[in-house]
Amino acid sequence: MPIQTFEPMTKDFATFDCDAHVTEPPLIWERAGEFLTRDEMEALRATIWWDNDTQQLIVDGKAGVGIGSPRRGGIPGTMRVISNAGPGVKHDIQRALNVRNLDPKTALTQAQVSYLDFAGSYEPEPRLKDMDVQGIDQVMIIPTDIDTYPWLPNAVGAKAFCRAYNEWAYGYTKANPDRLFFAALLPMQNPAYAAEEVYRVAKLGCRVALIRPNDAMGNYPLQPKYEPVWNALEETGLIYGMHPFPAGGALKPPGYTEQHSGAELVRRTVASSGVPHSFLSNVQNFQAEAALWVSMVLMSGFFDRHPKINAAVFEASSTWLSFLIDECDKNYRLYRNERQLPPLKKLPSETFFEHCMTGFEGDEAPPARLPEFYGDILCWSSDVYHHDGDDAWRAIETMQQHGLPKEDQAKFLGANARRLYKVQAPANIIRDRVTEIERPDWWPTEEEVRASLRPEAAVSRS
Repeated sequence: MPIQTFEPMTKDFATFDCDAHVTEPPLIWERAGEFLTRDEMEALRATIWWDNDTQQLIVDGKAGVGIGSPRRGGIPGTMRVISNAGPGVKHDIQRALNVRNLDPKTALTQAQVSYLDFAGSYEPEPRLKDMDVQGIDQVMIIPTDIDTYPWLPNAVGAKAFCRAYNEWAYGYTKANPDRLFFAALLPMQNPAYAAEEVYRVAKLGCRVALIRPNDAMGNYPLQPKYEPVWNALEETGLIYGMHPFPAGGALKPPGYTEQHSGAELVRRTVASSGVPHSFLSNVQNFQAEAALWVSMVLMSGFFDRHPKINAAVFEASSTWLSFLIDECDKNYRLYRNERQLPPLKKLPSETFFEHCMTGFEGDEAPPARLPEFYGDILCWSSDVYHHDGDDAWRAIETMQQHGLPKEDQAKFLGANARRLYKVQAPANIIRDRVTEIERPDWWPTEEEVRASLRPEAAVSRS
């Protein structure tokens, strides 16, 4: 059996992964009847339902939608990008396997894609074992189908699904409550339902209420009708978790054409212009939604009206933030005497540093160069098990390359997140990197990996 090797590394602080993912399993729907009324179950079946016979997610009558819809175990000849970044499955390994899939003669078999569909994406016990290898002491799990849920027009069905998911996620964390935490979904289709779910999950010990920066039918979550939700967050202390996503708009009702999501606009621009690469749709659309949300909450006085709310900006990187906050400060100073809105109590930058934190990923180098700006607002995100995910050791390597002091590494990789979520570090932490992983015979060799990284390797000649 081949052995995948890694350089030895050590750490003496506990990491906290503030944004990693689970792939929603059929168990959510199988157990829903334990938590829902008969009317809620009927609404759930009509709104969003996993069909075991066809192995498809059915949303508002549409089958096979949602990024998590492909069946568990994977499909031969593909890489399941939402669940394959397990321990040691680095980006160059994924590249080699994707190159194999270009040729039907070398494409991955069912057994091989099943090996790469990591069980920790669905179940807690395998995840805890993966975390030990990845150097992740604690994690906040977040669902994968985040673009689907705002587009459930049936508010009762949305409420039913959020409760079914949150109950499953809560059960997931009970495998080790000191290491596993969950971010709760809210049915923002109805502010009263959303506030009710905030109070309910807070009693379960939940720390984060997860909200996309756009609601069904183009509503924006900062509109006045959502005041009950913000009041609930203030009373419970739950963190406002703002998670963008590259919205495709596939679930919009027929005839609805208004444009509300910056991410969707980026995605449509990429598609209509024929740009032959997904870079924009995987990077800039996350940043577009996040940057708009940050500008809106800072310049509208949201935190002046709700001074007890704290927020986290998930999965949008962080390098853009310093420029944006600087621009907000400059524009507020320039136009504050002309504003129709009430004057802000503080500069936008001061408000952000007081109320917000932002996620960053392990290969993102600029934060390590600017600890005086990012020191108290940065929380590391692995994005595991999605294809661009990586482990804590990669993040430490990046920080070491740029000379970031160890005390700042400890803050970026765990202490800031625990301060935000008000949790303690686990009694036992991972200190030493696992340096060897046994692999199956078909695992890419170093020579194959090097060859696959050449640009011409990705050109199909069939």
